[in-house]
Amino acid sequence: MASHRKLRAAAVVCVVAVAAGPAPAAARSVADAPAAAVPSAVAPSPDPFTGLTADEIADRAVTATRSATSLRMAGRVVTDGQPLDIDFAVNDKDECTGLMKIKGGTAELRRIDRITYMKGDEAFWRVSMASQGMPEPQIDAAVELVKGRWLKIAPGQPGASDLGGVCDLKSLLSDLDKDEAERRGLTRGPDAEVDGTPVATLVKKRTGGETTTVSVSREGKPYILKMVKAGGEEPGTMVLSDYDKPVEVVVPPADETVDLSKLDAGTPA
Repeated sequence: MASHRKLRAAAVVCVVAVAAGPAPAAARSVADAPAAAVPSAVAPSPDPFTGLTADEIADRAVTATRSATSLRMAGRVVTDGQPLDIDFAVNDKDECTGLMKIKGGTAELRRIDRITYMKGDEAFWRVSMASQGMPEPQIDAAVELVKGRWLKIAPGQPGASDLGGVCDLKSLLSDLDKDEAERRGLTRGPDAEVDGTPVATLVKKRTGGETTTVSVSREGKPYILKMVKAGGEEPGTMVLSDYDKPVEVVVPPADETVDLSKLDAGTPA
């Protein structure tokens, strides 16, 4: 489906944005994820980053976040002009579970043992298939086949690599160091709080009015807790939480799944 690439792009954006500098809060449902909230100011407290520049704090945040064995990402990003809401829990075993919403459609995604399961409502499948240029009769037939069922996608099948990329925590986090120069030139804003956790805020402003803000935990490991990208062509907000917590993925019952190979040969997935 067309949403496959957009889903991967959304997941990557939430991490790559750190290179420029946004910020996470605690996990909320995708419907409740803020568009570009600014953390509220809090009273001063002992600063674990005393003596460090904003760039040095960012280095520590990237190192800590890349060490995570699991996390949850929730929020909204814009990819190719299309808003996409996501809420995923991912671990370092290429497993994940979560939801995505696009153009009024909703889909649930699960991945375990290298198998991806996807269950969307009718609006989601129709939007996805139509964006691939499928004729209406073929869309009607495909929607009828997957209605109320999980689409099972095995390794090597169309869409498997794109969807698998969303659940590849190591790959997603490696993008934090993809372009180190991008996270240089940060400034430290007022200390704040994200879902009750004190944070240091790092800000980077670009020409054209684009601003990226990253919130870094001041308690425990300096994990990135929230990222906000305002202005520009791909604004968004992503909340990162549930670091190093177990990710439980439930395999859908066999009688509620349909193998991708059962779709008509011309049906993209």
